[in-house]
Amino acid sequence: MKEICPLCNGLYEIDFQCTNCDTKMIDNGPIVNYLDNYSPYLVDEISKKTDGAPKDKCVHLFQCPFCNENKSFIIERKNF
Repeated sequence: MKEICPLCNGLYEIDFQCTNCDTKMIDNGPIVNYLDNYSPYLVDEISKKTDGAPKDKCVHLFQCPFCNENKSFIIERKNF
């Protein structure tokens, strides 16, 4: 079994509401993808060491489509 992020792998979605306007936020993917130009292309084993989260967590960036509020949420990796 391998620990993977269920959001990164499209296994399920999580709905977060914007704290400013109560609109459903959009998942813009793991925050590690925004560190530099090559981050989205790194192997998961490398990128999960650079986001500052514990190895069993994945930090995702969510954005409100209405007011553009950004918020990061920690997602727990699951064994599959």
